[in-house]
Amino acid sequence: MPFAAIHRRLPLVAGLLALLPAALQAGYDKPPEPLLGVMHAPLPAIPMLDPTRQRMLLVEQAQYPSIERVAEPYVKLAGLRIEPRNHSRHDASSGYGIRTCLKRFTVEDVASHQQVPVALPADACPSVPLWSPDGHRFAFTNTTDERTELWLGDALTGAVHRVDGVSLNPIMEDSVQWLHNSDSLLVKQVPLNLGAAPKISATGGPEIKESIQGKGESSTYEARDTLGSPEDEALFDYYATAQLAVVDAASGQAHAVGKPGVLAGVSGAPDGEHVLVETLKKPYSYVTTYERFARDVSVLDVRTGQSTPIASLPVADRVPVRGVPVGPRELEWRANAPATLVWPEALDQGDWKVNVPHRDKLMLWSAPFTGKPKEIARTVQRFSGMRWLADGNEPFVYELDANRQWIHITRIDVANPSKPARTLWDYSLNEVYNNPGTLLTQTLPNGASVVRQDGDAVYLSGPGGTPKGDRPFLDRYNLSNGHTERLFRSSADTYERPVAVLTGGERFITVRQSPIDPPNLLLYTLGASVAGAQAGEAAFAASAAPITHIPDPTPQVRGIGKQLVTYKRKDGVELSFTLYTPPGYTPGTRLPAVLYAYPQDFADPSQAGQISGSQQKFDVLRGYRLLLLSGYAIIDNASFPIVGDPRTAYDTYIDQLVMDAQAAVDKAVELGVVDRNRIGVTGHSHGALMTANLLAHTELFRAGVATSGGYNKTLTPFGFQNERRSLWQAPSVYEQASTFFHADKVKSPLLIMHGMDDANPGTEPIQSQKLFQAIRGLGGTTRLVMLPHEPHWYTAMESNEQEVYEMLNWFDRYVKNAPVRTDTAKPAKAAP
Repeated sequence: MPFAAIHRRLPLVAGLLALLPAALQAGYDKPPEPLLGVMHAPLPAIPMLDPTRQRMLLVEQAQYPSIERVAEPYVKLAGLRIEPRNHSRHDASSGYGIRTCLKRFTVEDVASHQQVPVALPADACPSVPLWSPDGHRFAFTNTTDERTELWLGDALTGAVHRVDGVSLNPIMEDSVQWLHNSDSLLVKQVPLNLGAAPKISATGGPEIKESIQGKGESSTYEARDTLGSPEDEALFDYYATAQLAVVDAASGQAHAVGKPGVLAGVSGAPDGEHVLVETLKKPYSYVTTYERFARDVSVLDVRTGQSTPIASLPVADRVPVRGVPVGPRELEWRANAPATLVWPEALDQGDWKVNVPHRDKLMLWSAPFTGKPKEIARTVQRFSGMRWLADGNEPFVYELDANRQWIHITRIDVANPSKPARTLWDYSLNEVYNNPGTLLTQTLPNGASVVRQDGDAVYLSGPGGTPKGDRPFLDRYNLSNGHTERLFRSSADTYERPVAVLTGGERFITVRQSPIDPPNLLLYTLGASVAGAQAGEAAFAASAAPITHIPDPTPQVRGIGKQLVTYKRKDGVELSFTLYTPPGYTPGTRLPAVLYAYPQDFADPSQAGQISGSQQKFDVLRGYRLLLLSGYAIIDNASFPIVGDPRTAYDTYIDQLVMDAQAAVDKAVELGVVDRNRIGVTGHSHGALMTANLLAHTELFRAGVATSGGYNKTLTPFGFQNERRSLWQAPSVYEQASTFFHADKVKSPLLIMHGMDDANPGTEPIQSQKLFQAIRGLGGTTRLVMLPHEPHWYTAMESNEQEVYEMLNWFDRYVKNAPVRTDTAKPAKAAP
């Protein structure tokens, strides 16, 4: 019986699998000091302000969990990874990591700075805490060996207690949320008397998928760990079935509401009485994940237990790539009404390739949900979100043009649908220098999130991109006349981002960091206006007072050098990278170097060259950056744009990769820091494909390290990245982008690493295994390292230690200590 089938039928082998981690540990390697010590250092605490901004929680977590945690046995069902031992979720909700535990919480009063430690139980595995809307309490889950518990904390005393009798079901998120102001919580429970899990046949059976008529494209981001048999369906029903309950925050008493079901999305209305419920129903699809299963959408009245049908949605397993399902989707509550639903519906069959005057219509329906829903607007492009003020009928509506990569933001009047929408902002998704920012929000006493408003003013916080890096800003925007005032802008020698505006708009909170200071909160008070303030700078003086004093956990790495470098590739596109040098670097010394990049797609070449990010951020060294402590320079986040019409840009993918790499290498050598004969390259996921392709199509790099990549794009035949054409429409594009078909050209040593449990369909583990076999069979130098139990992003401390160990040894052998190259492959203008 194949291992995959055995692993799926976990109860038969749970005992054996539980013994694996200890045995496996003996096979892991560790990098040397000081790299190892930095990996084991704690992370800076993360401050979490309560909705009233009077208190905060300082949350601490370890850098990495142990391999024992990551190796916990699980079953794969409909895109979920479930741990049977305690009926919990194994993977993170994004599907790309492992659910991890926090270490400790501390409550701090913002005004007095008085701290109260939170006494968590021994061996606790708490989740990120969730503040109550009034800031008096916080809730969190604690995952034990048997179940997931609900815990409540008192913000004044720091005292926490378990809510007895509540066993949460966290399988499909939304397991805990505050309801009805701060008096109660809505939770998903494991049903009482659930019984034992269904027994699985020891011999199993065939896994069968069927398609009868109709197209059914599957994108790179779909179809991981799908169901494959009636036994899988039974297991999915068993673990996903939940019972809603309302928990009184004061007494801890819980009472069930509604009927048990396979509950996906659950959301309480602002009135605290109505709950939007999505219940999955059969027949289940065997070709897609639970997000696209058929479902019934209803509204449950938690007072009466009565459920009102809203929509019955079919399975959505034939949605076009980058498309949306037809019918109601993304239903949500209107934030400033007691119980009113708002949602979009596609007018183009959910297919962006269909030309229509309007892609979506917006619908509105209020309790008691009698009659029919009302159409309130139509959007020219795809609806992508809505934000409400605390009062009024004019929300902010967001549209996305995927073809142009463009954002359009308007205000509509839902009480007067015939009134034309008013455009506020219209800009490229890739715009950095003129990005207007994001509307700041506040939490109302009923828990609803709305746009922060003071009179006619709302506030936007943006990246503040400049040719020298980001300088975040805070703007005050007048809704009546469209006038914008700049209240704050980060100085050039720090990176400071506004995160909250307090009532009245005269005070605001920022997070400030610098290359030597970890992120800390500050409270600003506006002063007098500044006469003659330059364009883009703050028009008001402001005084700041620190709120937090979080220390640097790794002062030993602050000797690294860092500078922003700008340059151009040969076709004139402007590029940049950050050049890191090791502690104690002597200027003029040429160093071995490693280039890291992740190619990104741009429709406009002028935006491809815009500088994003900041040199003033606090660095936590991980992965390849740890090589700084072993004498390497790092050419970090080098710009690797793929520029062109999104429909055809990948026609020149390889040519543009080569231009990007050549320009970066030439500039790093020109600076006098990097030795041209000793440069390696590395990348993750799409960056791993880049790494392999650069070794196949250039001789710029002595060696490469590719982690969790997808090297044969014919295995994702309905698109990859921003390539919209299928394999059958553009076969040469898929072939040219795939290193697998050019493995005979990979002459420089390539280390390939991959997580053995990678669930990202574009980067299944077989991608690395087959590339290794191809290079090896063709006589190339390569090494394959498969990390047990790891998903797309490596999680366990032991796995990350192994990754750094392998990378350091590989680059030491084939880059740092490589013999001088005497071939003629070096560029004609190579620097000394």
